[in-house]
Amino acid sequence: MKITLLHHTPLVVCANAIRTCWQSFDKSDNGGEKDRELIDRVGNKFKHASTLEHLVYTFYIQGISRALLQELARHRMASLSVKSTRYTLKELKAEAPFEEEDFDRAEKYLVLTGEPIVDTMSIKALENLRQVLQKGIGNDKAKYCLPESYKTELTWTINARSLQNFLSLRSDKSALWEIRNLAVALYNHLPKDHKYLFETCIKV
Repeated sequence: MKITLLHHTPLVVCANAIRTCWQSFDKSDNGGEKDRELIDRVGNKFKHASTLEHLVYTFYIQGISRALLQELARHRMASLSVKSTRYTLKELKAEAPFEEEDFDRAEKYLVLTGEPIVDTMSIKALENLRQVLQKGIGNDKAKYCLPESYKTELTWTINARSLQNFLSLRSDKSALWEIRNLAVALYNHLPKDHKYLFETCIKV
């Protein structure tokens, strides 16, 4: 799994949005300590969480499974653009056959769980897909053979309010192990001066 923060909204934008309500722009310190405290007080302590929606983060997320992608889709207050199987399955077509325990080669395409029987079955499914592609079956039908562990990547944009919700739910020990790892990784890749808004959301 690899996370890249592509873009984030400066804190001063959120502070100015809050100050719009009281027309207190003259009290801003341009995203400094006063503005940071204001965002935390209004957005978190006073529970006017809609103000946090002015903070937006865009991540490039690589090397997650399609099983995790399904979990991400449940967080509807986010935008995602996903690597297309229609156009990219050709990457598998030229591969040599996969043996059942060919873990090193398969890891290019699969998220492995560390559970030998699960990973072996995923490799079997990967080999089945490779064979289907080599028979000239179009990607739109061949992708029905995709194992849930097949790797994908996406650009994911989410506002701070929704990210707080995501981190609270998905860093919990009851969450899917892979999405728990993602939640922690996303938090770690936030700008240093933004992390204080999410500290209470992380549960690991």
